[in-house]
Amino acid sequence: MRTGWLTHPAMLDHNTGPGHPERAERIRAIIEAVHQAGLMNPLVPIEVPPARDEDILAVHTREYLQRLEAACRRGDRYIDVPDSAICVDSYRAAQLAVGAALSACDAVLAGQVDNAFCAIRPPGHHCEADRSMGFCLLNNVAIAARYLQRRHGLQRVLILDWDVHHGNGTQHIFERDPTVFYCSLHEHPAYRYPGTGYAWERGEGPGAGTTLNLPMPPNSGDADYQQALEARFLPEARRFAPDFILLLAGFDSHRDDPLATQAVTQAGFDWMGWQLKQLAQQVCAGRLVSLLEGGYNLDVLRTCVVSHLRILMQDP
Repeated sequence: MRTGWLTHPAMLDHNTGPGHPERAERIRAIIEAVHQAGLMNPLVPIEVPPARDEDILAVHTREYLQRLEAACRRGDRYIDVPDSAICVDSYRAAQLAVGAALSACDAVLAGQVDNAFCAIRPPGHHCEADRSMGFCLLNNVAIAARYLQRRHGLQRVLILDWDVHHGNGTQHIFERDPTVFYCSLHEHPAYRYPGTGYAWERGEGPGAGTTLNLPMPPNSGDADYQQALEARFLPEARRFAPDFILLLAGFDSHRDDPLATQAVTQAGFDWMGWQLKQLAQQVCAGRLVSLLEGGYNLDVLRTCVVSHLRILMQDP
């Protein structure tokens, strides 16, 4: 299969400062590992332009976008919360992270590639429509979902988020929308930031039933994640029958990640990746774009992303 590869060197210029876990070395480690594994040649490189304001504004308020751009231009140390560190180059990096997601969707729908992986930063799933949270400046996956609907006319988009933290921003953006199904597997809200994502949060109004939270107790491992996907996510995903699948591939639920207390291994991520790829083949002609989200152990990122890419590249 042809797998698209999207990243941009300017994303490394997003300087979060000494000791911040979301750092440029994350992308450098992934790129180095992909080269060492000999995967660059079979991957299909796709150009990454910055996202246009009109596409970002389909999700974020104009006031927030202007405030973010101004804060970066001034060289502020952070936006909204100290976790969301910024510098003068952060706004362009955020535009490029979104741009990679949108270009990946374009390439899959044009038949240029079968699926794609975006090695991007800053991450996005905590970002609300009108404010930053938890390292996230723009909600990459939410903007991509709206782009698929507005620019390409798709009706139903599914987002699976296996980052160890609940994607509060993504849930809140779509919780009243029956056309976007959002499922999050994350460490139980009582133990982990941002404290949202309880199982009873299933969407609101017309969107009731198209939010699925699968909170995992501390030290949950491969078998626990497998059971949650097989018993809950996969049946509901098949019933939803999406036209396109977006994956938030956070590798911070790995047993060696410093920011959580989960026990998933590379084998567990591989199993989930295969299940999602097979689901895409069954329900939406294989249309799948994977976006890097969290993951803060560089060795874990090296091995898990390379293995994830190999899964995307293999024939079903």
